[in-house]
Amino acid sequence: MKILIASDMEGITGVVNWDQVTAGHFEYPRFRKLMTQDVNAAIKGAFDGGATEVIVADGHGSGTNILIEEIDPRARLNSSNAAPHAMMQGIDETVNGVIFIGYHARQGTPMAVCDHTWSSKCIADVWLNDVLVGEFGLNGALAGYYGVPVIMVSGDQTACAQTIELLGEMEMAVVKQATSRYSAECLSPQVSQKIIADSAQRAVQNLKRGISPGPFVVDTPVLLTVDLVTSDMADRAMRMPGTQRDGSRVSIELPDMDTAYSAFRTIAGMASA
Repeated sequence: MKILIASDMEGITGVVNWDQVTAGHFEYPRFRKLMTQDVNAAIKGAFDGGATEVIVADGHGSGTNILIEEIDPRARLNSSNAAPHAMMQGIDETVNGVIFIGYHARQGTPMAVCDHTWSSKCIADVWLNDVLVGEFGLNGALAGYYGVPVIMVSGDQTACAQTIELLGEMEMAVVKQATSRYSAECLSPQVSQKIIADSAQRAVQNLKRGISPGPFVVDTPVLLTVDLVTSDMADRAMRMPGTQRDGSRVSIELPDMDTAYSAFRTIAGMASA
């Protein structure tokens, strides 16, 4: 039973603002440690539930946040976002289930800590075949391309609710109750990490019993639409062959979700250049 833990940082225990998740800020080292601890809780729960192999993808910012010297030695860590599948590095047909740790709500969501989609500086919204998605949707759809379900999510209450609404009923670990974009009622790490471990254990046990949600499979061809924050960002994104434009929105039709995921990363990269 092979599990991929795809981790982000805004939904980690105690995080309530950008300073805490931004490299170079004095708060960042504290929350790198908390991110590592949340991920370790998920690793423990996955193995306790019956996983035989766990791979972790560090999906925040540069992808070099998790402390390798403190990660559970039973797991392997994909580090750096330069990898082909970025936040989902390690996904393929051999993975049985995906766990999202530290996830956040999509851009523009009220009562959601640090809501954004991929980049708050350049991405306003993203659609797959006219379905509005956040990072949880993009990553869930990539997992679905390989026939893999998302079986658990952790984050604030809004991130968990949005993930379940799009991807189906699954185990969730609500580690904080967001009260605005930059505030939340937070659980202590000892409490939240117990919740994460217990949720991950149940998620893997449910997967083994065949009672987890099915994979989130997007119909093909995939129409990818990205609404960019400013017109010059759309100007740069239009250099990608095959794109069409409507104001600040850039769209392109792709043959499958794996290609669409790469195309989205390319558009986001060009827009933010």
